Amino acid sequence: MTVIAIDGTFASGKGTLGKGLAAHYDLPYLDTGKLYRATAKRVLDAGGDVNNPEDGKRAAHAISPNELSDPILKSGPIGAAASKVSVHPDVRAALLAFQRNFAQAGGILDGRDIGTVICPDADVKLYVTATPEERAKRRHAELTGYGEVLSIDDVLAQLIERDTRDSTRAAAPLKPADDAHMLDTTGLSIAEVLAAAIKICDAVLET
Repeated sequence: MTVIAIDGTFASGKGTLGKGLAAHYDLPYLDTGKLYRATAKRVLDAGGDVNNPEDGKRAAHAISPNELSDPILKSGPIGAAASKVSVHPDVRAALLAFQRNFAQAGGILDGRDIGTVICPDADVKLYVTATPEERAKRRHAELTGYGEVLSIDDVLAQLIERDTRDSTRAAAPLKPADDAHMLDTTGLSIAEVLAAAIKICDAVLET
């Protein structure tokens, strides 16, 4: 049973890397951010308030795996709402069991507190980041690809706001685990990032 934890900043390439590692090592993959996006969507669909902990907790307890494939979860508004609902300790506690149950059989998990809270005993821990400008460029391309209309300056401002919220929240703030391997993806292609990550993972797993 191998568990690889991938944490890092928003739009740093965690998801693409997670899928690539899952294919390389033939392991299941979980984008834990989708749990919070699905929770936020549930709150909004019910006419609730993502800033209300009770609304978030109620939605988090009702999440089912089939909700995670909904394409709307990738949208900008849902992402922004997810960042707000994820600050609530009760929401994070409600989704903790889902994530740990997934990891019990081995797998790749990406998020913001995988190596620090969800899987502190993961075999390999990676912390992925890139410059804000690089991440804003990637996110802008993704959102415009979905048909959303906004400037790259707007995306950068939202990204910086989200970074601040994620890193300063009281519950499981975004930070590298003490034993995480840092991976800066700025200026690297998808293939280069994957190759660098595989090199790290192989070195750790072979020891």
